[in-house]
Amino acid sequence: MAKKKTEDIVEEIPEDKLNGRELEKEAEKESLQTEATPKEDLKKSSKESLSTEKIDDKKKKLLEKAAKLKEKLSVESPTTEELKEQVKIKKRTDMLVPLEEYVKAGIYLGTKVVTPDMKQYVYRRRADGLAIFNTDTIDEKLKESVEYLSKFNSEGIVLVCKRQAGWKAVEKFGELTGIRTFTKKYPAGILTNTDLPDFFENELTIITDQWIDKNALNDTLRVGKKVLMICDTNNFSKGADKIIIGNNKSPKSLGVIFYLLARGYLKSRGEDTSKVPDLEWWTGEVEEKGRGASKGV
Repeated sequence: MAKKKTEDIVEEIPEDKLNGRELEKEAEKESLQTEATPKEDLKKSSKESLSTEKIDDKKKKLLEKAAKLKEKLSVESPTTEELKEQVKIKKRTDMLVPLEEYVKAGIYLGTKVVTPDMKQYVYRRRADGLAIFNTDTIDEKLKESVEYLSKFNSEGIVLVCKRQAGWKAVEKFGELTGIRTFTKKYPAGILTNTDLPDFFENELTIITDQWIDKNALNDTLRVGKKVLMICDTNNFSKGADKIIIGNNKSPKSLGVIFYLLARGYLKSRGEDTSKVPDLEWWTGEVEEKGRGASKGV
């Protein structure tokens, strides 16, 4: 019985495994095959190894660049609101006068009436119904107007202001610039009737209010000359080549406007600006210290 079991086990083991010599021959054969590997295959393997190293090196560099970019992007960017605030601050620093001066003079105060021409310049309405101008736009229009005015010689310009609120500032403006001014009353036909002894041929007319100074405006348009017009919310800008937006009914507001026009005109033409009174004189702050801006008549 024991003998039978031994024979069964021997039959189950492959013959080549029982022969040690055969196992040695098999090992030698495999070794010879490895040694006989073609040189081309070795070269190919070497190239593949080098290529892998290059890819790894490029990958490493790209990862380093990505890390640097990520570091830059990680710096907190300003929000939209912060950018808007930065723009506002920049605009205010570039204003012809500080924002507070515009506010004190009430130059931004319009009327309850808004014409289609002026609607685009209205920022909002107050609770009492008064339309409000945007101070940034007021400043921009004044800058444009100073540049425009500077293209004309003083002898070819007339300024008309029938409203009493602007007389003081208008007369000082004319004194400083040499520009001819008309307050109280505009002589009919002075710009159109060549037979009049005081006929005056101008190139530009500055209109303080389109409603009150309509005779001067119509005469100017009749002879085809240029118009620079101060427009409140209740004015029509038709016929104007350039407009200044703002309150044209208050002495303080008109004072600011004519102060900036006088100073800008003289400066642009290389003339002495030292004789231009301080803004406080134009707005009446010297005599009326502490009084707020009013909507005069």
